[in-house]
Amino acid sequence: MKLQKGKNNCIIDVQDVKVGHVTLFEKVDKENTICTGVTAILPHSGNIFRQKLHVGSSVINGFGKTAGLVQIEEIGLLESPIMLTNTFSVGAVKQGALKYMLEQNEEIGDTTGTINIVVGECNDSFLNSIRLQAITPDHAVEAIHNATTHPVEEGAVGAGKGMQCFGYKGGIGTASRVVSVDEHDYTVGCLVVSNFGKSDDALFADWKRKNQDTPDGSIMMIIATDAPLYDRQLKRLATRCAAGLARTGSNIDHGSGDIAIAFSTANKHDHNHTSILDSLSFIRDDHSVMNQLFQAVVESTEEAIISSLKHAETTEGRKGRVLEKAPL
Repeated sequence: MKLQKGKNNCIIDVQDVKVGHVTLFEKVDKENTICTGVTAILPHSGNIFRQKLHVGSSVINGFGKTAGLVQIEEIGLLESPIMLTNTFSVGAVKQGALKYMLEQNEEIGDTTGTINIVVGECNDSFLNSIRLQAITPDHAVEAIHNATTHPVEEGAVGAGKGMQCFGYKGGIGTASRVVSVDEHDYTVGCLVVSNFGKSDDALFADWKRKNQDTPDGSIMMIIATDAPLYDRQLKRLATRCAAGLARTGSNIDHGSGDIAIAFSTANKHDHNHTSILDSLSFIRDDHSVMNQLFQAVVESTEEAIISSLKHAETTEGRKGRVLEKAPL
């Protein structure tokens, strides 16, 4: 039985999570078009460095150029916004997010350690003149400042502006599910940047279309939940994104960077805590609610991908290339 959708069917149904976009679109000349952007996911409205969250990641296929996953794997804590952009703009976006976090936290790199900035990417070079490297650090800062708890704009916006999915226009998509057990309600939200697949692969649509010569592509899948989980359990949630991805028809191709990050807004970790011991309350692995949380990840990932297609509009990019709106 399918789970109940969240109030907005969106990642911001997880309380205090915010999403912001910056979208760039400019016809430079006959050959070149800037068609790209930045998306920022703020896991809570407080100071993210001082109040870290438990996080896990899953590299389903590693043909990607993300930043920050090594420390997530080792330490299991999230201390920055999660930033999304195109492949060649990871450095600029990381620099902008770092600038923002340094302004918020004067102790970083001085009286305390450094900070792990997390940036995910997809290759939007089919539509975007990616070699122009139009994204600047200021665009990353702007996306963070634009972050809001209002329903998220989807489709060809932010990091999804230049992306393709199943041969049609892809981009940003989001969905959420609610898990109820005893007297507890837990929300799972997913946001994706869809940029993968050929039209013949789609399992949810009966369309006929000649495949364009698009790259294998990638997908970033971000899971947020208010369920009290720690990093190992969140890695298990992130891994289940692969099942939602497969439901849409992805073959997880050789050249595809398919990466998931899952965080919990429960059990904030105080950076300035000085005790030797710490305590944590979390859901038991063998409780039946874990299976429902896995189901919520699968359903919300699948729907977020389809939603990215539903909301994207026909877009013309570099060299006159056009990605049409999916006939859904």
